[in-house]
Amino acid sequence: MFTKQQSILRDLGNGLIMRRATAEDADALGEFNGNIHGEDELDRLGVIAWTRDLLTRPHATLKPGDFTVVEETSTGRIVSSLNLIPQTWTYEGIEFGVGRPELVGTLPEFRGRGLVRAQFEEVHKWSADRGHRVQGITGIPYYYRQFGYEFALNLGGWRMGSIVPKLKSGESEKYLIRPAEESDIPLLMSLYEHGCNRSMISAKWTAAHWHNNLFELSEQNFQRLEYRIIERAGSREPVGYFAQSWFLGMTGVRTFHYELAPGISWLEVSPCVVRSMWDDGQEYARKANRSCTTFSFLLGAEHPVYDALGNTLSRVSSPYAWYLRVPDLLGFLNHIKPVLEKRLSESIASGHSGEYLIGMYPKGIKLILENGSISFDDWKPNHAEDGHAGFPMLTFTQILFGYRSFEELKHAFPDCWWADDNIHILVSALFPKKNSNVYGIV
Repeated sequence: MFTKQQSILRDLGNGLIMRRATAEDADALGEFNGNIHGEDELDRLGVIAWTRDLLTRPHATLKPGDFTVVEETSTGRIVSSLNLIPQTWTYEGIEFGVGRPELVGTLPEFRGRGLVRAQFEEVHKWSADRGHRVQGITGIPYYYRQFGYEFALNLGGWRMGSIVPKLKSGESEKYLIRPAEESDIPLLMSLYEHGCNRSMISAKWTAAHWHNNLFELSEQNFQRLEYRIIERAGSREPVGYFAQSWFLGMTGVRTFHYELAPGISWLEVSPCVVRSMWDDGQEYARKANRSCTTFSFLLGAEHPVYDALGNTLSRVSSPYAWYLRVPDLLGFLNHIKPVLEKRLSESIASGHSGEYLIGMYPKGIKLILENGSISFDDWKPNHAEDGHAGFPMLTFTQILFGYRSFEELKHAFPDCWWADDNIHILVSALFPKKNSNVYGIV
């Protein structure tokens, strides 16, 4: 535990210091974040509660000192802040550390002074010291490109409906819904991990993280979800879970997780889930003196329930995107090499040998293939046209994480190119477009 004096990181000049937060900052930092990030009163209170929970309640990975605070020394008021939430993600099963900056904000009268940049420099050092290979953030368009981030992974995406599937005359529910309990955590972990198999990139949720989400978030925390266990009506055998927000969206109730055990029919269970969501939505609406007219599944670009419910989910919203930063590209590529070699072995280039220069001007990498094994080395192009393929700026991050195909990048960026069919085939085999839906730790 740091005192305020011990927590000072640097003097920023002009009467401002940057320091680590302490638990004693919970009230002031909660109000600061609520006022900066809250879009309405319910949202403001939800952000305050989230901030206070991070600073005062148990969390699976974050400590109060993982917040940076810029303080005006003459008044003691907080003028800028952000935090870093450590976590572990997987790349087709290979684990890698991720640092997630969150709650980034500055008072309007202090913007344009480089305060966020100074804090990002600090938390990027923390992240590197902890062995994180990637940083990821969700946020407003363009802004985080300034700090080395690139849109590179789907974020969100939803389907919405308003017509609730009804039971037939004389029919009763085959499945029952109940709140999740502590004893359900092994089940939740198993179902979640099974669902992660659909996603190229996923976040690891430990038992501690599940406990945190179920029991350590305060009532008004807008990150809190209500987890439900799905059971067979007769045997009470658990077959799945879903998690919905405790307050309504603009028009109705929203679900953010939904998984079933292997061998359980999405066609059979999903109408029951919708009916449960709808009933809860009407109760939320009654408490808020509002109307609930829709139900939504916010489960990414692809999910089995979208197919199971079909036209019942008549409204579709495409995903936004995660910003990702990969400070040591060579290190990351070598870390995921087993996946890349497996992809190569399953392609028409299996066993291929050769050296290929891939430009990300003014940087580049050398891809070395030798009878199916892969290695990488640094390479510095003199011009953007040098080498066998080129990716402008940070766009290689998009293909690295399966967000876009080589063809899509070439279509979007005229200065993305390949020299011949061989390099096109190899890059496409090593870095195919694949869907991901990442439940990042908050």
